[in-house]
Amino acid sequence: MPRRLAAAALAVAAAGGTLTASTAQAAPVPHQGRAAVDFTGIVALSNCSGSLVRGPRSRDTDAALVLTNGHCLESGMPKSGEVVVDQPSSRTFRLLDRTGEGDLGTLRATRVEYATMTDTDVTVYRLNTTYAAIRQRYGVSALRLSTARPREGTEIRVVSGYWRTIYGCKIDATVYRLREAGWTWKDSIRYTPQCETIHGTSGSPVIDARTHHVVGVNNTGNDDGERCTLNNPCEVARDGRITVRHGTHYGQQTYQLARCLGKGNDVVLNRTCALPKP
Repeated sequence: MPRRLAAAALAVAAAGGTLTASTAQAAPVPHQGRAAVDFTGIVALSNCSGSLVRGPRSRDTDAALVLTNGHCLESGMPKSGEVVVDQPSSRTFRLLDRTGEGDLGTLRATRVEYATMTDTDVTVYRLNTTYAAIRQRYGVSALRLSTARPREGTEIRVVSGYWRTIYGCKIDATVYRLREAGWTWKDSIRYTPQCETIHGTSGSPVIDARTHHVVGVNNTGNDDGERCTLNNPCEVARDGRITVRHGTHYGQQTYQLARCLGKGNDVVLNRTCALPKP
C-alpha cells in the first residue's frame, strides 16, 4: 500500500542513511539457462513501480499500456466496490534501460483505462504512443501478460522501477482471500520469504523467471504483525479462518486482466471478463 514508501524512507532516515537501489535488500538472483530477467519494459512512477505491458491481442500499432497498482492511482485509492474506467490522465512514467541504472525517456498517459482495488489491486494506463513507436525510439519491447494462472513453486522476479531492484523468489501459495483494511483481494500470490519487497515496490510486475511473462503485480506485505489493518493484510481461508503472517509479502494475479484485453487494447468488461465492473 502507498504508506509503505513513506514508512521505509523514515526508517532509513532515522538510521542516518539513504535507501537506494544498491542498499535495498533483494534476494540473490541465480543464473538462468536463458537470459535473466532485467529492467526491460520497467517504469518508475512518482510513488510506485510499474511496467510496460501488452496482452495476447495487442498489436504494435496499439496505444501502449502501463500496469501498476490500483492504490497507486494519482486521484487516490479506489474504495471497496469502486471501478474507475476511461478517466483522463496525463501521468508520466520514467522508462528504465535494461540495466536499471539509467532512464531512456519519459512516457505519458492519456487516460486511466481501468483501475480498482476490489478483488484485485490494479491500474492500467493508456499512453499517448504506440508499442512500435516506443520500440523504434528506445529499443524497448513491452512485457507480455500471461493468460494462465501462475502455479505454486514458480520461480518469479519482482522488478521495482522505483527502487531499481530485482527480487528473486518463488510463489509459495495462492491465498483464497487477502484482507487489508476495507479491501479484499481474491487468489492473491504469497511469496516465499526471499522476496522482502519494501515500500515503493507497489505496482512492480511479478515476472515468471522462465517465460518472462507477467503473472502478477506486487501490492502489499504485513509490516507489523497486525490483523487485517492497513499495511498488515491477513489471509482468509474458505472456512473463514484468519491467519496473520508477519513479514510476508503478496501480489495479485493478472491473468484475468490479460483475458479481458480486447481489440485496440481496450479492457472489455463483458460477460466473459471476470474483472469487477462499474
